Amino acid sequence: MLLRDFLLRLHLCKGIGIVGKYRIYEWLSQFQLKQISAPAVEQLIKVGQIKARNVTTFSSSYIQLMRSSNLVSKIIGNDQWVSLCDSMYPSALKESYAPPIIMFYRGNLSLATGQLLGIVGARDASKYSFEILKKLIPGEISHRMTIVSGLAKGVDTWAHQCAIANQGKTIAVIGTGLDIAYPVANKYLQAQIGRNHLLISEYPSGTKGFRNHFPERNRIIAGLVQSLLVTEAKHHSGSLITANLALQNNRNVLAVPGNIINDLSVGTNELIAAGAKPILCSKDILEEFIS
Repeated sequence: MLLRDFLLRLHLCKGIGIVGKYRIYEWLSQFQLKQISAPAVEQLIKVGQIKARNVTTFSSSYIQLMRSSNLVSKIIGNDQWVSLCDSMYPSALKESYAPPIIMFYRGNLSLATGQLLGIVGARDASKYSFEILKKLIPGEISHRMTIVSGLAKGVDTWAHQCAIANQGKTIAVIGTGLDIAYPVANKYLQAQIGRNHLLISEYPSGTKGFRNHFPERNRIIAGLVQSLLVTEAKHHSGSLITANLALQNNRNVLAVPGNIINDLSVGTNELIAAGAKPILCSKDILEEFIS
């Protein structure tokens, strides 16, 4: 079978994590194969360093998926997908930490190859974040860059909406299948992004949003973008996890300074103290994209 078809089956396997899948891809890529015969289960368990408690689950899942094209078709349905070995796969993400070997998407995949600004912040963000986005996104930011976020409540939602309202483009990276809206209140916004912009997930349709999916989604955001802006964040928040992943990928981390007695500004002020660039106006962001 084609290497990309093998990667799809591997990606759908249970009992193996994102790092294990990527280790197997790295091992296969050294042979520069286009076509592949499915490797033995035992070999993949060794290469992927799959934990003992997951070996049986992985073995059973792998054998079923390699034998049945119908099962694969049933799982992915009509979802479009791109593999790590495809030329269409975003090059910046390919070079990041443990990139997904398969991404499902709806919309215009070419948006993932342009100038990308990630925007993240607190789910329970204050009006301060909303005013920040109204100040920063209109004009050159919305015209020159694609806004990337996670379609969560709060800052993520506002970032997507502000980009669309200003005739810009946006990419939503979600932690569920493409057919599931989380939060439900974003169902219409998610459908709109999937039609007119770009909606991405590494999970096939029907997949609910489990707790571990959201840090996994954050690594995709951090890998896709050239710069990541944090508007508001509490100490030890998910937004700071995304910022740290961006730093590990040698991305620019930007933060909006805030009131030092406001819990929602603790995280952004800490980022600035640690070396993140403080953002006071849209020009401060644009400078990061000038080559």
